[in-house]
Amino acid sequence: MRNHTAISMFILWGLTDDPQMQILIFIFLLITYMLSVVGNLTIILLTLTDPHLQTAMYIFLRNFSLLEISFTSACIPRFLYSLTTGDKTITYSGCMCQVFLIDAFGIAEFFLLAAMSYDRYVAICKPLHYMTIMSHEVCKRLVFCCWTISFLILLPPISLGLKLEFCDNNVLDHFVCDANPILKISCSDTWLLENMVIVCSVLILILTLLCVVLSYMFIMRTILRFPSAQQKMKAFSTCSSHFIVVSISYGSCIFIYIKPSAKDEMTLNKGVGILVTSVSPMLNPFIYTLRNQQVKHAFNVLIKRIVLLPKN
Repeated sequence: MRNHTAISMFILWGLTDDPQMQILIFIFLLITYMLSVVGNLTIILLTLTDPHLQTAMYIFLRNFSLLEISFTSACIPRFLYSLTTGDKTITYSGCMCQVFLIDAFGIAEFFLLAAMSYDRYVAICKPLHYMTIMSHEVCKRLVFCCWTISFLILLPPISLGLKLEFCDNNVLDHFVCDANPILKISCSDTWLLENMVIVCSVLILILTLLCVVLSYMFIMRTILRFPSAQQKMKAFSTCSSHFIVVSISYGSCIFIYIKPSAKDEMTLNKGVGILVTSVSPMLNPFIYTLRNQQVKHAFNVLIKRIVLLPKN
């Protein structure tokens, strides 16, 4: 018979044991985390205060920035603490909570990206009806659905995950609590839970990606019918920022589900994990800011107000 022990904490193995590499990783993650939080908070502030940024596109962008802050904050600060103190332990309840939050925020981002692609479809393909179709009430309901669906989807697998039993091993080969390393060290029968996770992940990926692809197919067809090159460039510019963010998000997710050799699987997952949890949330505010004239104008106005405030 197997010896079951009540696990009260896990050990997060991290990325490397090399002290010099740990210092470099700490500096890199601290900088990217600070830029991510500041950048996304700036977008939230701009879309709340500027009267020109009150359309559906910026309501979605504000909520996407909030999700990015929540997602990266659920992962990076705990790892930075571990790198600083050398304490790799995390309580069982803390680990389960981290898994739930990371997955919930991640799923909500995919549904929100799908909603944003539909918004771009309406803006370009049905511009005369845009304000009617994408009213503030409709946007709020879509955002609410994105958040709610993500939490509801996670309830069944999380309920099963809380019933997992563990033997002598409590070391997770990752820098955050993730479903895959937890399932690997469990001595329970994880067949049902593993397949539930795979089915949910694939369904979420396919449904949201299908919405994005269909939206952009109609967008491309509409843009190509525009008579002037200037109109085409303006339309492409409107969608370019969202398309870049979609490519990064879905590309990272697809890489995670590529099955390499068993030896390289966790190394790849941890590498992609760094990209998803730190680099991507940092890049997204810059992508939207640098490629959006309205956001750049609102940012310049905000800076001028801040500079002139002490003089007044």
